[in-house]
Amino acid sequence: MKYRDRTEIITLILTSASRMNGVLKTKIMYEAFVSFSQLEEYIALLLRNGLLEHDELKKTYKTTEKGSRLLELYNNRYSLYCSSELVALVCRYV
Repeated sequence: MKYRDRTEIITLILTSASRMNGVLKTKIMYEAFVSFSQLEEYIALLLRNGLLEHDELKKTYKTTEKGSRLLELYNNRYSLYCSSELVALVCRYV
């Protein structure tokens, strides 16, 4: 697996937790491809910054509105980056 920066891991966690009823830690761990210790660190960071919320009764995590906005911004930026990379690649051969 290639090196992933913190931003990519955070977006994978937020994407995983964006389901309607929230998800358990195990599901996030598998979908974001992180170890339990890494997940603990990221969850603490995301909770502190209001990007993730925890339902103590269900023991689930859910992406907040703020987290959803961050995902949207990241995905827009990524699609712009990819399209600019594609344009640069095409322009080289024209």
